[in-house]
Amino acid sequence: MIKINKGKRFQQAVDAVEEFLRKTKGKDQASSHNSSEEKNRRNSSEERGKQSAGEEKRKASLSEGKLKKGTGEGKKRVSSVSSERGSKSPLKRTQDQSPRKRGRPPKDEKDLTIPESSTVKRVMTGTVAGFKWPPSVSEPVKDSDPHFHPFLLSQTEKPAVCYQAITKKLKVCEEETGSTSIQAADSTAVNGSITPTDKKIGFLGLGLMGSGIVSNLLKMGHTVTVWNRTAEKCDLFIQEGARLGRTPAEVVSTCDITFACVSDPKAAKDLVLGPSGVLQGIRPGKCYVDMSTVDADTVTELAQVIVSRGGRFLEAPVSGNQQLSNDGMLVILAAGDRGLYEDCSSCFQAMGKTSFFLGEVGNAAKMMLIVNMVQGSFMATIAEGLTLAQVTGQSQQTLLDILNQGQLASIFLDQKCQNILQGNFKPDFYLKYIQKDLRLAIALGDSVNHPTPMAAAANEVSVQMCVLLSVCSVGGVRAVCHQGTES
Repeated sequence: MIKINKGKRFQQAVDAVEEFLRKTKGKDQASSHNSSEEKNRRNSSEERGKQSAGEEKRKASLSEGKLKKGTGEGKKRVSSVSSERGSKSPLKRTQDQSPRKRGRPPKDEKDLTIPESSTVKRVMTGTVAGFKWPPSVSEPVKDSDPHFHPFLLSQTEKPAVCYQAITKKLKVCEEETGSTSIQAADSTAVNGSITPTDKKIGFLGLGLMGSGIVSNLLKMGHTVTVWNRTAEKCDLFIQEGARLGRTPAEVVSTCDITFACVSDPKAAKDLVLGPSGVLQGIRPGKCYVDMSTVDADTVTELAQVIVSRGGRFLEAPVSGNQQLSNDGMLVILAAGDRGLYEDCSSCFQAMGKTSFFLGEVGNAAKMMLIVNMVQGSFMATIAEGLTLAQVTGQSQQTLLDILNQGQLASIFLDQKCQNILQGNFKPDFYLKYIQKDLRLAIALGDSVNHPTPMAAAANEVSVQMCVLLSVCSVGGVRAVCHQGTES
């Protein structure tokens, strides 16, 4: 609540509150002083009235005693007069003796009839009074900002509104400065650990991406059953605590949620529809999450057959490479069953740094193809720029340094260029897979009559890359065509 750490309008609001309280307090003190003076005047007037009445009573008694010695008629007349005087109360006699006319209020009576505001009392003795406002040295509100409306100063006739605004502000500040921490939905716990789901997890496909995902699931305490077309790849994960599934159908039937990550649309369909495939193990309530990068038509077809058997379906392709998969830093794009997406929360936290839910089935596939199209086209441009720099006698390292200092600076740019310059050709994403994604992205554009000339050019470059790099001889960079394993 220190004003110096707040914005200009907040400081102005605080000044307005202080000014209002000062004016109200001064008015209350003046009213209280006037009330005291009037009370004293009334008390003194009553005392004088009482004294006058007592003196008059004594005189009447003396007169009555003297008249007793007179005639009977005189006694009757004096007695009648005395009783008439005695019938008047002291207060009434006092009012008769007052110099003011009856029915006319005193000059200060208007001020006396206004009671002290109970709301102001609560403000002065409650939360705001207990809070110590820092001294203000700012200018008056009306002169500091022409667009600021000093609404607190206009609420003198409705102090309750001012009090509610003050208490509301204090409550908000208390909540903002409290010890409660707000955690993002996709982030890990405060201590860096993840509370694993109690559901049994299955995973199909242990390639470059799947291997890192399963490893992180096991590290975070999930119960995982694995299957891979090449069974030998399962051995390492079994040593880490995973269970072995003999077929995709067996994995799905024994697990609550089964993830799959395979290479292309054909592999994704075979995994579900093939012999001993996923569909044979699907029963009502079983969950299937396809993390493969495929086209929207393929994933929609898979969703329909899974749901037709009573299963639940979610597509969740991942953006990243082998290193990001190993580090648990993938970006997950999900669509389909929202409830299943929530059930996968701990798994997504283990394998990725964030996740997005994009709505109905097919949206994640489209978005993933667009992301990979941009990355593929960017990578082709990087390779072309490094090649042109070398053949024109420019330093490739200097080119990288310049790019890293500009608007194109990114981890992706630096990592790819450094690998090329250092002769590190260990693949973290196969060329045949990026070429597959480029083809699918071009087909997506064709389906909506939207041209994708840059993606088409990048796709042609990926097909001819081995020839292009061989001719240019970029620093010993070598490439194997899409049937190979290195790029």
